[in-house]
Amino acid sequence: MQPLVRAKSFDVGVRTDLIPHLQTSLTVFRLDLDSELVFAGDAGSTEASRPTRRTGFELANYYQISPRVSLDADVAYSKGRFTDFDPVGDHIPGAVEGVVSAGISFDNVSFGHWGSFFGGLRLRYFGPRPLIEDNSERSHSSSLLNARAGYHFANGLDLRLDVFNLLNRAVSDVDYFYASRLPGEPAEGVGDVHLHPAESWSARLTATWRF
Repeated sequence: MQPLVRAKSFDVGVRTDLIPHLQTSLTVFRLDLDSELVFAGDAGSTEASRPTRRTGFELANYYQISPRVSLDADVAYSKGRFTDFDPVGDHIPGAVEGVVSAGISFDNVSFGHWGSFFGGLRLRYFGPRPLIEDNSERSHSSSLLNARAGYHFANGLDLRLDVFNLLNRAVSDVDYFYASRLPGEPAEGVGDVHLHPAESWSARLTATWRF
């Protein structure tokens, strides 16, 4: 068995800053793989599968509202399909289609000589995706909002508070569809969606000393 498989890809893009304070780039791509790694529920690991092709685009935007405040928004879409024929279908299980990452950030907001504030909000969105080859089972979309706030002290000390899943959304990070068996269920198991839930609301405080 070969540890590596052949991959072919190309992309083409354009970038512009014609609108004042706004940088925008658009990239179109294609990726061909001789074999795709897919998750095998029975084994609990990934295994080599059929050849695939992905085509899509990414649109990235960065807007400087002021010297201290900026906005950014990235939107991507990818269509992934198996390229050989199989009656089970041609969708790639777990292949993410639509993704959005957007946020607002600020830095060096000062109200005196002690230091300055920094922070921001960031949204991550994953759209629905196929869970089996015939696309009859699909995941739900998921959205997470994270926040950051901190202070740069003039003596080199930084304090930063990160809050993850700010809205405490009950969503899943990863979804799989395969047969599993609980006590009392048929020996062949029951096909169902299995998921890895996103962590609930949590916070992390970090102190950094710069010298």
